[in-house]
Amino acid sequence: MSTANETGYVPVGDLNVYYELHGAGDGTPLLLLHGGLFDIDQQFGALLPALAADRRVIALDFQAHGRTNDIDRPLGIPALGTDVVAVLRHLGVAQVDVFGFSVGGAVGVELGVRHPELVRKLIASSVSISRDGERGENTDAVIEMKVEMIAGTPMEQAYLAKSPHPDHAHLQTLLDKLGGIMEHTTGWTDDEIRGMTAPTLITIGDCDMVKIEHAARFLRLRGGDVNGDFVGVPASQLAVFPGTTHFNGLARTDLVLATVLPFLEG
Repeated sequence: MSTANETGYVPVGDLNVYYELHGAGDGTPLLLLHGGLFDIDQQFGALLPALAADRRVIALDFQAHGRTNDIDRPLGIPALGTDVVAVLRHLGVAQVDVFGFSVGGAVGVELGVRHPELVRKLIASSVSISRDGERGENTDAVIEMKVEMIAGTPMEQAYLAKSPHPDHAHLQTLLDKLGGIMEHTTGWTDDEIRGMTAPTLITIGDCDMVKIEHAARFLRLRGGDVNGDFVGVPASQLAVFPGTTHFNGLARTDLVLATVLPFLEG
């Protein structure tokens, strides 16, 4: 595990967004955005030592996740993106590389679309850019999730240990809000995805919630899926991790680091 150089909270309206700073370096900082029901430690803890070895890393907990409080507001990708922008402005950071998983990956895409000046490179892991890219059974399962279904899991334990609202009623509220994200997030238009300026690394598991053909479509919209021997290797790339589901999408640290670090450094 990487030890944070600095931790703190950024007030964003009624939210107090928890953040951590790791590592050091003069290059573009790397922003880490976790997935739903996870937090900084659960999503990126095993990756942080290598990611922060020679660069500054900024990580935060989204609304109602980890050490960040909940407020009377649905969870939505645009709202979470606004929170992230506020944190970066508070920290005085003008541009970042973004590494986001699932919900965090969708927020990364939102930043790339709405705030292209903020994003130098984007790693979008296990994220769909439109509703038809997801397997319906996963969406239904999240919408119907109850606290009893995650009893005794690391997610429940971490929530109760870290949350400013450490009780099952608030945990159920979080699950309900995550169901709302799955049900109501529509995605982006093809033109919005084409118009992103940040080179994009798309990663997906070969048995992910997001369909492989959807990730390939995402890649094509970013200028990939071409004959690189004739036209050159595109700036945007796709990696499919073998034997990898949505839930354990970043669990193979060897594969993740061998894919992510060359993209960031290239």
